[in-house]
Amino acid sequence: MLDFVPSGDRVAYNTPKEINREIENRTDDSVFYHAAYPHQIDQRLHELEGEWDIERYLEANASTLMLVGTALGATTDRRWLLLPGAVAAFLLQHAVQGWCPPVSVFRRRGVRTKDEIFRERYALRALRGDFGGLEDLPADPPARATAVLMVLGE
Repeated sequence: MLDFVPSGDRVAYNTPKEINREIENRTDDSVFYHAAYPHQIDQRLHELEGEWDIERYLEANASTLMLVGTALGATTDRRWLLLPGAVAAFLLQHAVQGWCPPVSVFRRRGVRTKDEIFRERYALRALRGDFGGLEDLPADPPARATAVLMVLGE
């Protein structure tokens, strides 16, 4: 029987645990850093707005390879048409399973899912004081970061 995995979680589910942990550690490190240097939170939030998620990387790379393969197939050698066919198969595999070979490459390079990026953004906004009910966070930066991450389900 196949496990049901919500579509937003399929990439992380199909990524080796050690890579997921590295990505999570990078997010946690950012939260701890910004708890100590809150004046830099706005700049980091701006950076996060421009960060591409795994889906955007897949779409951009797939469309580029498909266009190149089609153009080369039409102008030089028909065998180049195998490239867009292979890319289309990978995209179908990703749509159905939440994984395809390029996902492994991107994840090893630290490319995050939309939810992983959102998690960091939400934690930084909580540190900044954007949400009600979190006024009682500790003043000590490491304790403050730990409290915010616990709220997020750490």
